[in-house]
Amino acid sequence: MARSWAEFLGDAGGVAEETEATRRGFTARLRDSLSRSRRALTAQIAAAAFDPGDASSWERLEEALLGADVGAGATAELVARLEARSVIGDLGEALAQEIAALLGPPPLLDISARPTVILVVGVNGTGKTTTIGKLAQKLAEHGREVTLGAADTFRAAAEEQLEVWARRSGARFVGGERGSDPAAVAYDAVAAGGDVVIVDTAGRLHTQTNLMDELAKIRRVIAARLEGAPHETLLVLDATTGQNGLEQARLFTEAVGVTGVALTKLDGSAKGGIAVAIASQLGLPVKLVGVGEGLDDLRPFDPLEFARALVGSS
Repeated sequence: MARSWAEFLGDAGGVAEETEATRRGFTARLRDSLSRSRRALTAQIAAAAFDPGDASSWERLEEALLGADVGAGATAELVARLEARSVIGDLGEALAQEIAALLGPPPLLDISARPTVILVVGVNGTGKTTTIGKLAQKLAEHGREVTLGAADTFRAAAEEQLEVWARRSGARFVGGERGSDPAAVAYDAVAAGGDVVIVDTAGRLHTQTNLMDELAKIRRVIAARLEGAPHETLLVLDATTGQNGLEQARLFTEAVGVTGVALTKLDGSAKGGIAVAIASQLGLPVKLVGVGEGLDDLRPFDPLEFARALVGSS
C-alpha cells in the first residue's frame, strides 16, 4: 500500500491521514503510470521462461533492465544480487525485492527545524513549480505554516504560478521585482519565517556554468541567513529524460548538494528505471513521485511499492 504523508513527514499519530481508499487509488495510478516502463522491462523476459542456468536468460534480463533505463551500473548490481541467491523463485518478486534494496529505505522529508528551509532546483519543464505547490498544500494539510519564495525572478509566469499555489494552500508568499537578485528573494523568504520555507529557483539548463553558480549563491545566502539551512535541497526530475536525468542529478548535486529527488511525469515515460540508476549510482534517495496533474498525484516515494509496480509483481 502507498506510504502516507504522515509517515513521510514524521508525524506521530498520522495527522490529517488520508483514507485507505485514497492510498489504494494512488497505488493503482502508480501501476498505470509505470505501465510503459513495465512493458519495456518485461517484454524480453516474457519471451521464454527464465532459467537461472541459462546464459541467454540472464542476457535477456540485462537487456530488459537497460531498456527501462535502469543504467549499466545498477543493472550489473541487480544481476549480481540475483545470481547470488540460492533460490530465485518468482523472478518478478525477486527482482522487485532487489530493486527496492537498491532504492534504499522509505525516505523522510526532514522538516524538524523551525523554520525548515527547502531549496527546490531543476531544469525548465520538469514540473518544478507545480511540485512545490502540491507539496505546500500537503504540508498545510498537516498543520504546517508554509512560506513560498519565488526566487525565479526571470520568468514572470513562474512567480505568478507560485503565487496562485500560495493562495490555494494558504501559504505566505514572498516575491521580487522582475529580474531582481534571486538570492535576495530567497533571503527575504527565509526571514519571513513559518514552519517550512520552500524556495523556488530558476529552471535553467544545468550545462550553463554561470547559472549553476547562481544557484550556489542562493544556497550560500540561505546558509548565511539561517544556520543549517537549507535543510533539504530537492531536485525535480522529469522521468522522460531517462539517463540525461542522471547527469542532471550529478551536476546539481555538485553545485548545491541535492538531498533528494522528486521524480515527475512517470505517466508519460517508459524510463521509470531511472529512479534505480539515481539511487544506485549517486546515492540520492527519490523522495517524491508524480504520476499526473491532480493534487493527490504527488506522493511520498515507497521503494518496494515502486519496484513491484515497475516489474509487475504483486
